[in-house]
Amino acid sequence: MYKQSLSVVVPIYNDEEVINELLRRLTAVLETIVKDYEIILVDDGSRDRSWEVMQAELAQREHLRIARLSRNFGQQNAIAAGLSLTTKDLIVLMDSDLQDRPEDIPVLMDALLAAPEATMAIAQWEERKDSRMKIAVSRLFQRVSNRITDIHTMPRLGIFRVMKKSVVEELRRFPEKTATAVSLLYYIGNKYVAVPLKRDARFAGKSGYNLSKMLALTFARIFSFSMFPIRMVTYLGALLCIGSMIAALALIIYKMMGNVLTGWTSMMVLMLFLFGLNFAFLGILGEYIGRIFLETKQRPNFIIEQVM
Repeated sequence: MYKQSLSVVVPIYNDEEVINELLRRLTAVLETIVKDYEIILVDDGSRDRSWEVMQAELAQREHLRIARLSRNFGQQNAIAAGLSLTTKDLIVLMDSDLQDRPEDIPVLMDALLAAPEATMAIAQWEERKDSRMKIAVSRLFQRVSNRITDIHTMPRLGIFRVMKKSVVEELRRFPEKTATAVSLLYYIGNKYVAVPLKRDARFAGKSGYNLSKMLALTFARIFSFSMFPIRMVTYLGALLCIGSMIAALALIIYKMMGNVLTGWTSMMVLMLFLFGLNFAFLGILGEYIGRIFLETKQRPNFIIEQVM
């Protein structure tokens, strides 16, 4: 038995087929390792019977707490909502689909407690039973993030982790609206240990993370934690200016030598390229300006409609 108390936070979205098995396995593990624990399920605006299933389980489980968001705010905001409700010494964060195995919680806890300087122990997947596209996008996301942002992580890290209470308390100091909770956990600079684990296949249903959502997470980290895109625009714009001046000088010399240039097709291609580049620049600027706009409005990232 561990001396520390434990909170387990699980975001729920359209998981009616998984909830009963998730709670059965979680309870079986937690009853054997800690005396004081709570399981916090956060319904992120599910469209199926997830909330009804959670309510039915609540009547049977003493250590269960459930929260319902007023609408679908996205997994990262559901995570933030769950973390705001925690009260225990250590916090476990995991997915609901049972790809994160509840039986591995003691492994993560042992790793965290064995490293006094660490504040998080994070699952590092040795094996993932996901689609090739999802794995490829995850790898690309990690490499790009490490290269152009202030967040540097080890490869193959998942959401599944055990954290000290101090991490969550520090996270609550950040009022940012456009940065994700997991990205902020890394940005704070908490030292962590990576724990090699295997990731199971989904227990039921299909993943809610499609390509567009994964790209949205990528853009959220890049534009929230990096000035690289806007600096790239500046450098590229300067190179184009220098290139255009060189081309103009060459054209003047060419004309002074009595030559006449032809080729309207190449000119139109060049103009279209520059126009496209200009719109890309405007898009990058718009991303930053849009995030400033959202931050200044100070709207909450989530609204908890009900807690039971």
